[in-house]
Amino acid sequence: MKLHILAIVFTGILISCNSSDKTATVSEESPKTETKFDNKSSANDKQLKPIDTDEALIATALMAAPEESRANCKVIGYNMAGEFVTLREGANQFIVLADDPKKDGFNAACYHKDLEPFMARGRTLKAEGKNYKEVFDIREAEMKAGKLKIPNGATLHIYYGKKTTYDPETLKVEDARLRYVVYMPWATAESTGLPEKPYAANHPWIMNPGTHRAHIMISPVPEDID
Repeated sequence: MKLHILAIVFTGILISCNSSDKTATVSEESPKTETKFDNKSSANDKQLKPIDTDEALIATALMAAPEESRANCKVIGYNMAGEFVTLREGANQFIVLADDPKKDGFNAACYHKDLEPFMARGRTLKAEGKNYKEVFDIREAEMKAGKLKIPNGATLHIYYGKKTTYDPETLKVEDARLRYVVYMPWATAESTGLPEKPYAANHPWIMNPGTHRAHIMISPVPEDID
C-alpha cells in the first residue's frame, strides 16, 4: 500500500515539473521574439534617408515603373532646384514623373509614352492657374474635338505615400504603396461590367465613367510588414 501511495505522489511531482518547464519555455520565448523584432525595426529605421538629391528623386521615382522596365525609362519632373526638366533620358515605352520635392508626401507616376501629350496639357493648364474642374473640362472638350487623345488601355502606375524617406539599398520609399489606372475613354459601368465604386479594398472599379478620363482603378492591398 505504501509503495502504491509513493508511486502516485512521484507521478504527481513529474507532471508538475513538466507543466512548469513548458510554461517557463513559452514565457521566455515571447520576450526574445519581441526584442528581436524591435531590433530589426530600429536597424531598418537607421537605414532610411531623405530624398534630397536629384539621384534620389530618380531612383525612388523608378519604383513606380514595372521592375523589368526601370533601366530604360525616361524620367521627368522637378529637380531639387525647382526646375521642371528631363532628369534622365530613356528608350522604352514608359515615362516616369518624379515626386515634386516642394510638396508634402511622396507621389511618383509611370505612364505609357502615348499619354504624354495628355499629361503635358494638364501640366500646362495647371501652370496657367487653372483649377481641377477647369483642367478637366478643357481636356474633355479637346478630346471631343480630336485635339487630344488617350489611347484605350493605356496605363498609369502611381507610387505614393505620406513619408519622404527611403531605403538606399532597396530604393523603396517608407510606407509607400502602388495604385494602377487603365484608361478607357468614354467607358461606363454598363460597357465594362465594372462597378462605380470598389466592393473591397483591392476591387477594380471604374472612375469618371462616360467621360474622356474614364479609367479602371486598381488599388492592391499593401504587403504585410516583415
